[in-house]
Amino acid sequence: QLHLVESGGDLVQPGGSLRLSCRGSGYTLSYYAVGWFRQAPGKEREGVACVGSSSGSTAYGDLVKGRFTISRDNANNMVYLQMDNLKLEDTAVYYCAAESLHLCSLDVHGYYSSWGQGTQVIVSS
Repeated sequence: QLHLVESGGDLVQPGGSLRLSCRGSGYTLSYYAVGWFRQAPGKEREGVACVGSSSGSTAYGDLVKGRFTISRDNANNMVYLQMDNLKLEDTAVYYCAAESLHLCSLDVHGYYSSWGQGTQVIVSS
């Protein structure tokens, strides 16, 4: 089974940047569609960004468009989430998820079968 581990979460000031990493093991991550999701305290988990497998097509949630960028590093079995111009409302636990499908999705439920444990991002002044 594909195993995913997120890293890179931290405390950052508003307007700052972070890069989150999602490392896959057990299988070649480039064959999988990968999504980033987040869950803030007391809120539902929501889709942030995703990238398809071979096509590399991407999709972004409306709240992060123009600020976040998802990318792959196939040589290292990694997917990254570059987060710029961070806002207080970006505070959440961020999860990566993967599924052996061509296209990605921002759907939280039922699309991805492999999930990581999450990494905490806190945006605060």
